[in-house]
Amino acid sequence: MSGSAQTAITPYEPLRLAFMGTPDFSVPVLEALVAAGHEIAAVYSQPPRPAGRGKKERKSPVHEAAERHGIPVFTPVSLRNAEEQARFRNLALDAAVVVAYGLILPKEILEAPRLGCINVHASLLPRWRGAAPIQRAILAGDSETGVTIMAMDEGLDTGDMLMAERVPITEETTGETLHDTLSAVGAKLILPALAAIAGGYVEASPQPEDGVTYAEKLTRETGHLDWSKGAEELERTIRALAPWPGAWFELGGERFKVFAGEVLKLGPLSNDPGTVLDGELTVSCAEDALRITRLQRPGKAPMDAADLLRGFDGLAPGTKLG
Repeated sequence: MSGSAQTAITPYEPLRLAFMGTPDFSVPVLEALVAAGHEIAAVYSQPPRPAGRGKKERKSPVHEAAERHGIPVFTPVSLRNAEEQARFRNLALDAAVVVAYGLILPKEILEAPRLGCINVHASLLPRWRGAAPIQRAILAGDSETGVTIMAMDEGLDTGDMLMAERVPITEETTGETLHDTLSAVGAKLILPALAAIAGGYVEASPQPEDGVTYAEKLTRETGHLDWSKGAEELERTIRALAPWPGAWFELGGERFKVFAGEVLKLGPLSNDPGTVLDGELTVSCAEDALRITRLQRPGKAPMDAADLLRGFDGLAPGTKLG
């Protein structure tokens, strides 16, 4: 398996592809395929969903991008029925490129393209298989992550690896910045990966059995700041879950979203975890303390903690956060 996209690639003929993806993360890969001259026979994406205050149905980012390029879009709720499988098979594809699509691909779909289905996955497999690899890598305190190009099989992100590129995770990395970085890396890797697959000169590597972890789906509860944990873990939670689902705590029946914080190395404290220690919104934790620097009250705009505290006395020293 190659460790970088910089390998020289022999010129190749454009491929006939299907693209299968749904969120913002997937769009740069689709754009790269279009710009490279590949023939996108169809795009598959999740069906439109109610969104916004009016709950009007909204097409996915990939759906909208495909329409801008005049590419036919299919939005089946399942690929397990014979009719959908026949339609996919009749596309006569060289390959399908799959990026955060959101539907299980049955064997009949996986085997339909001549070169198979190729997945762009936002982790260094086998670490962080599953739904939320970007955020889970930050939550776990990993020092690096990356993108793996994988030949799909019927398992959950278990296919052979074709190409990968590493990306560092720093103390400033957030879920949002890592999302954007890995999306761009995926768009860069997919073109040489497809060329190598079509040319028959990529060596697929089975995933090792050691080091497998699963990136469980994020929920709003994932962002609940539990002050009985250490400050470093809570600070990672804040960074990992920005902008969604967001980190939060409750006070007086209100849910405050937290967008930024910093760790103060104070060691074990005598105060109960969750106690506001000073006028700068420093909160005691099981280990050390977390100074919240940017947050949002319900119905208000996000603001720096200093600005919020000037007009709100509910977070005075001694206050116990839920």
